[in-house]
Amino acid sequence: GGAANVAMNIASLGGHAHIVGLTGEDEPAKVLTETLSALNVKCDFVALPDYPTITKLRVMSRGQQLIRLDFEDKFENTDATPVLSRMDAALPNVKAVIMSDYAKGSLEHVQAYIQKARAANIPVFIDPKGADFERYRGATLLTPNMKEFEDVVGKVKSDQELVEKALALVEEFDFEALLVTRSEHGMTLIRRGQEPFHLPTQAKEVYDVTGAGDTVISVLAASVAAGKSFEEACALANAAAGVVVGKLGTSTLSEIELAEAVHGSQDTDFGVISEKALIEAVKKARARGEKVVMTNGCFDILHAGHVSYLNHAAELGDRLIVAVNTDESVKRLKGPGRPVNPTDRRMAVLAGLGAVDWVVPFSEDTPQRLISEVLPSMLVKGGDYKPEEIAGGKEVIAAGGEVRVLNFEDGCSTSEIINAIKGGKG
Repeated sequence: GGAANVAMNIASLGGHAHIVGLTGEDEPAKVLTETLSALNVKCDFVALPDYPTITKLRVMSRGQQLIRLDFEDKFENTDATPVLSRMDAALPNVKAVIMSDYAKGSLEHVQAYIQKARAANIPVFIDPKGADFERYRGATLLTPNMKEFEDVVGKVKSDQELVEKALALVEEFDFEALLVTRSEHGMTLIRRGQEPFHLPTQAKEVYDVTGAGDTVISVLAASVAAGKSFEEACALANAAAGVVVGKLGTSTLSEIELAEAVHGSQDTDFGVISEKALIEAVKKARARGEKVVMTNGCFDILHAGHVSYLNHAAELGDRLIVAVNTDESVKRLKGPGRPVNPTDRRMAVLAGLGAVDWVVPFSEDTPQRLISEVLPSMLVKGGDYKPEEIAGGKEVIAAGGEVRVLNFEDGCSTSEIINAIKGGKG
């Protein structure tokens, strides 16, 4: 359990884990190092001769845990210097720091560790222990379970009360976010200035919850380190937790298991879609941890430049939405004689491209209203625009998303194609 299980979860998903902590100078410490090293976890332990390495023995019968025996002495009055020096050496090569607090003394100097990481602009994720959240001040994100959360704030009677009390903690202790794990009720992400993000549980069968919290924080931090947003990372962590609680004992999961948990129930209703159905599909995609990219245009005569642009846009995320101007909208923007192809044909061609997941029409001159309803993770537009000039860009940025401008392929233009056709006819 604890930090070692977190490191094993990261390694099993193909990540690079570097573990720092306290052990004794004994055989269990040797076994721990050998076990982790065999899984490509870099071990950097501080061995203390006056303490035993904490060891837990679970007695099982017919798949059920009967009793757990703990062999331990709490680390007390330890010197923070050896751990801090190891952090100094490791921080230039890491993108996230995880602290697993099991109240065993390893995090006696947790404030010094938090400040060290934050001074290096590295996010700090903490699995907390106890009701004193002051000791975690300045951390990026904490992952208390519901009992731990209520030990700090008192009994919670509704989702709204949970959000209000969580926001108060975020403000009071200078966190960026809290992720409250809620067993059969899923988990809730609370951030400053953002709407709460509720995720239902994905566990089909709960067999053993041992180590589920370790899996959540490991997948969460690894996902953020890989560039995922908090929402996307939480959705992946939720899917991962749904897998490990279906296993016996302290378990990890593989990349394949996580991919199946995320994509196994994915929507099959791709292609041309209504606005209402699109909004629901995007919600489900976000809950699976998928990054949704959106672009728009007339796409009157689809050409190589369009295809290249859409392929590039699709590479920026997991799902691509193309919003298409209706015939009336194109006529107002392009003038008489346009569009050459009616809306249904233009959308059908776009939906047939492998890069495109959903195609949705809009009748206004700009897709600003539609984009503000969908709020993709990233809004993409081709041309020489500035991000703030793009319709819907301000709304996407305000919601924590990103706006990207891509270049069109030179020599490709619908107007040029139309003129060439007319010239050929003449």
